[in-house]
Amino acid sequence: MTRVFPCRRDAGHRETGPPRPVVGVVCCNEVADRPIQAVATRFIDPLVQFADATILLVPAVADALDARSLAMRLDGLLLTGSRSNVAGDRYGGVDAADDTLDLDRDTVAFDLAARMIEAGRPVFGICRGLQELNVLFGGTLADTEAGHHRETHDATAYESLFDHVHDVALQTGGLLETAMARSNVTVTSVHRQGIDRLGAGLRVEAVATDDGLIEAFSARPCGGDVIAVQWHPEWDVAVSDASRAFFSLIGRSLRGSTRS
Repeated sequence: MTRVFPCRRDAGHRETGPPRPVVGVVCCNEVADRPIQAVATRFIDPLVQFADATILLVPAVADALDARSLAMRLDGLLLTGSRSNVAGDRYGGVDAADDTLDLDRDTVAFDLAARMIEAGRPVFGICRGLQELNVLFGGTLADTEAGHHRETHDATAYESLFDHVHDVALQTGGLLETAMARSNVTVTSVHRQGIDRLGAGLRVEAVATDDGLIEAFSARPCGGDVIAVQWHPEWDVAVSDASRAFFSLIGRSLRGSTRS
């Protein structure tokens, strides 16, 4: 049977309303029996469900994209968490002997995020994504102390990586406090590095209640929001109002309605 495709001048628009914003999600380089591009589905689902976004996976292959061209085609960008750390030479640090690095992810994330920010498009970060954005704004990173910020158990047990929870205090009047309608929230964290020196122009949105580690920040340097958290709101989004509020905030930011 021959299929006939009707030509439509409005093919770029949904029949039920305006098109959903397109969010680029940067992948990571994973090596199993072969090199692959990977991103955990748990980062994608809440962007669709609570931010009402369409997702475009961006390969962490430096030669595979023109960051300037892609930035003009995306409505937003998410830098996800990862098993790798930002390379120390990006911020004058020294890599530990057991650090897992992903240099192509560094290149793609830094180049594309910079282009997006310059173009006034919103950029969001989770865990490694927060660290990348802090470094992009001239900040530095340091290893966190053992305890609730740093995973200390069997790293091969995937589910157990997210067992650690702790409290953060949200900045009064900040984007997160307004979106979550509370001053404190319990979050899930698993990371080896954290913010040492905060990047220039970044506003603190949350700090850990026990040791004061900066856990979230925001900025709006060129007209688009930059919002990042050190914790993993995608992990407990099914049961956490605060995590759902984070992704709903992303949806409003993509549509330019986070600020008066």
